[in-house]
Amino acid sequence: MIEKKLDKTIREFIWNIVEIHAQLDDIHTSWAGLLGITQPQWLILMAITELDEGRGVAGIEIANKLRVHPAFVTNQTKILEKGGFLSRQPATDDARFILMSLTAKATAEIEKLSKRKLALNSTMFNELDEKTLSELNAALATIARNARLAARLLAIDAS
Repeated sequence: MIEKKLDKTIREFIWNIVEIHAQLDDIHTSWAGLLGITQPQWLILMAITELDEGRGVAGIEIANKLRVHPAFVTNQTKILEKGGFLSRQPATDDARFILMSLTAKATAEIEKLSKRKLALNSTMFNELDEKTLSELNAALATIARNARLAARLLAIDAS
């Protein structure tokens, strides 16, 4: 059983995560607005930036990264394609999969924001060095993995 003091610390941690999530939502909404797209579309572009290793990214990979339904990614990427932000091409080895890549327009627009993004990251992570951030990332990855397990257990209990 979790002791009372630890329980309080866990609750404080969870509320800090809620606060960080809300602030990041606002930040992503602002970045998206600068490009004239929605916040979910911005996150799709960021996911493609993160995942693309030169061959394009399948919608399922983007959906998994963002924890959204693949149909949502399909819908939004079609809009982004019409806006000139990404290209969608069938995979050469399996035409059932559509691979998405940023266009030159998207890359240029994101690059224009890079100095501002660096300044923002510097503000957000000002008092943390690389070692501290690496340790924090490892701890958060463990918590995320355990949270997925806890959510599955809760779903089993609820049924």
